[in-house]
Amino acid sequence: MVASHYFVLAEELTKEFRAFIDPEYVIVDAETQRPYECDGLSMYCAMPLIVLLPETVAQVQRAMQICHQRGVPVIPRGAGTGLSAGAMPREDAVVLSLAKFKHVLDIDPLARTARLQPGVRNLAISEAAAQYGLYYGPDPSSQIACTIGGNVAENSGGVHCLKYGLTVHNLLSVELVTVEGELVRLGSEGLDCAGIDLMALITGSEGLLGVITEVTVRLLPVPEQARVVMAAFDSVKAAGDAVSAVIAQGVIPAGLEMMDSHAIVAAEAFAKAGYPIDAQALLLCEVDGTVEEVADHITRIEQLFLSLGATLTRVSRDEDERALLWKGRKSAFPAVGRISPDYYCMDGTIPRGELAHVLTEMQHMSEHYGLRVANVFHAGDGNLHPLILFDASKPGEFDKAEEFGGRILELCVAVGGCITGEHGVGVEKLPQMSVQFSPLEIAQFHGVKAAFDPAGTLNPGKGIPVLKNCQEYRALDPGRGHVARQHPEGYEQA
Repeated sequence: MVASHYFVLAEELTKEFRAFIDPEYVIVDAETQRPYECDGLSMYCAMPLIVLLPETVAQVQRAMQICHQRGVPVIPRGAGTGLSAGAMPREDAVVLSLAKFKHVLDIDPLARTARLQPGVRNLAISEAAAQYGLYYGPDPSSQIACTIGGNVAENSGGVHCLKYGLTVHNLLSVELVTVEGELVRLGSEGLDCAGIDLMALITGSEGLLGVITEVTVRLLPVPEQARVVMAAFDSVKAAGDAVSAVIAQGVIPAGLEMMDSHAIVAAEAFAKAGYPIDAQALLLCEVDGTVEEVADHITRIEQLFLSLGATLTRVSRDEDERALLWKGRKSAFPAVGRISPDYYCMDGTIPRGELAHVLTEMQHMSEHYGLRVANVFHAGDGNLHPLILFDASKPGEFDKAEEFGGRILELCVAVGGCITGEHGVGVEKLPQMSVQFSPLEIAQFHGVKAAFDPAGTLNPGKGIPVLKNCQEYRALDPGRGHVARQHPEGYEQA
């Protein structure tokens, strides 16, 4: 389409949308649209055709019906904290923001459930449930800002996902609007429901299958006590080996996180959590439960860390100190901005036993590309979040960072892991989809997409690479143990 066609289309759509949505929230001017040009991965940007902020489910349905009738793509958007360009607009697309859907609809303390609109912030769920002695388990580092609708779309995890699971393990039902504007409810508030489990399919679907308008989640009782063991190590390998040893002891921590020296220095300067800045690696291991159970596990874990070479250990004495130790970890991403002009946050998952090997290989890659890496991640479940430090003002540095990130993801696949843990594929990881999945598997993904969205107008160009010719993919390379990258000859970005 040419620019003049987009202009006419925008004018026509604007008139239709303003007939049932407050005109203030049908955004067409470039200045007001600018905040919507990207998500948290700001290196990928594009301007939308129109931005809509509806307030009711009926408005969402009508907007979807209009876009479907006209063949206009729709990009669902939550808080925009995603890190894979999953909410990046297109010039021919309508951005449908659920930001005004921010009400806690109901909390049932007996059933331990919460019914929520998709724009409710993750942290706000636990704040609302606290009066009943309950909280919501998954806690992404961005929980102060990210929303439950986005958490469902990306299957977010967080510090405590090791023991309490990802979003998919804490989700009971969702209400969504289909591409045609139909309202559908999946799942139930019971322990099980009849039929095919479509809930697991929707969780992590990245806005490709529907627009989430309501979410029901499982709540947990606040533990009697929770304490954190902080352990410093003089090598990343030693810390990585200690992670596997904790699980082998039969202790399932509530959270088990790791930071390397770059992340430690940045987080300590930001949060003043008392981290030892001379350590090469730091583990934060939290256990919760009864007072007696916690005391026993803390003693066992601290002794284990010391026996495996920890140079320093510290146990939180009270709730304030526990919160401070976690503050450093949860603020590590923004804190890294103090030591680098720019950084590229990756997301891959590996078997726990491969931690030491993968971290060592990443260090070799760092030396090869001449770019520092700050590692801060969910060590307990092997979900890595390497932060590649670079300077976008230097020509070619972003390209190097992007290539470096791709190699990290390929390494994850090579050791038996996968290319994402909780950030999703979006636009960012499309090249690596053909590393992890065969052409036949990718074709099957397209089949699922087509069942929900035959015309492919829901968040197009995200999540699944578009195959041009499956036969063009190179065969498995025994020397590398995975399918070689095929950009751009084996797929194209729609």
